[in-house]
Amino acid sequence: MSRPSAIDLFAGAGGATRGLRDAGFRVLAAVENDPEAAESYRRNHARVLLYEADIRNVSAERISEDVRLRRGDLDLLKACPPCQGFSTLANGEVDQARNDLVLDVARFVEKFLPKVLLLENVPGLKRDHRLPQLIAEVERLGYSFMVALLNATAFGVPQRRKRFILMGVRSDIRHLEPDSDLLNYLPSTFMTAPKTARQALAHLARHFKEDDPLRVHRQSSDAVLARISAIPVGGNRFDLPEEHQLDCHRRLNSRSASGSYGRIRLDEPAPTMTTRCTTPACGSFVHPTENRGLTLREAATFQSFPVTYQFHGQYGSVERQIGNAVPVRMAKGLGLIARSILGQPNGHTSEFEGSEETASTSSVVP
Repeated sequence: MSRPSAIDLFAGAGGATRGLRDAGFRVLAAVENDPEAAESYRRNHARVLLYEADIRNVSAERISEDVRLRRGDLDLLKACPPCQGFSTLANGEVDQARNDLVLDVARFVEKFLPKVLLLENVPGLKRDHRLPQLIAEVERLGYSFMVALLNATAFGVPQRRKRFILMGVRSDIRHLEPDSDLLNYLPSTFMTAPKTARQALAHLARHFKEDDPLRVHRQSSDAVLARISAIPVGGNRFDLPEEHQLDCHRRLNSRSASGSYGRIRLDEPAPTMTTRCTTPACGSFVHPTENRGLTLREAATFQSFPVTYQFHGQYGSVERQIGNAVPVRMAKGLGLIARSILGQPNGHTSEFEGSEETASTSSVVP
């Protein structure tokens, strides 16, 4: 049996594509607008046809012709529209045009009529008025849905990361009950035991590469370094002596910015890797025992990227690419769920197995 097919919309640096490939999918095409993320994608998925463009300017008909895909033949359409406007970190600054991209997904569903639609986003999308609009448009095309709020830890990702998942299935394939548990479709061979930061860092240490360009962390000023050094193991800004307290933190109530200047706790999953996931002032992104922020590679490992995965771009761009990614192992699990729904054999690729398409070098400019 040939491998099931997939197309990845809003592909970023390719975390979801890697996970779907690990689940046994053949990813035919992808769309990504950010030039540096697109270059990262190419370095790891050279055989996938990548459209580097704003999705509003990408023709679904063109993709269909380029990959020689007939309507109804695509097994999985994955979409993760930009989530900043739906996020609790949006600070009230909502980009409506970017939020409207979630509705663009319906255009691709109508053209491809995929057997399965997988949409992944922040939990805030569940409360957004565009979601019922999207569901209504796709239901009209003959799909049933399951909706869930899932934590990446349920897929063995060493990171707490709550995500909104919508899985739609074409009516001639299967009918989904809306209150069904998506996790029941995971194959029993998929390990779901929670992973800790300690396990993730130990895995990284076993695959240590001296010349890894992602073995870099943000350089701190003397004042910030002194503040980080004063944080005890397992502590955060509330544990800092008075001389290291920031004026902005003194003005906050006890529940605000509670993760700022926090150390990763070794025997728990890491916190959510955000687009500032190596910046100590922006969350619990201080190394568990060393007096520094996380390296880019450590953050990527908490996102379950293979240690060989390559990124391109300036430091801040790579940090953003890592934080925006779908955790690779979560994408693999969701891919296996889709295959179970389709009644197809599951893939056997290890989540730590290197890709034959991965370049040997990357360019990260500090």
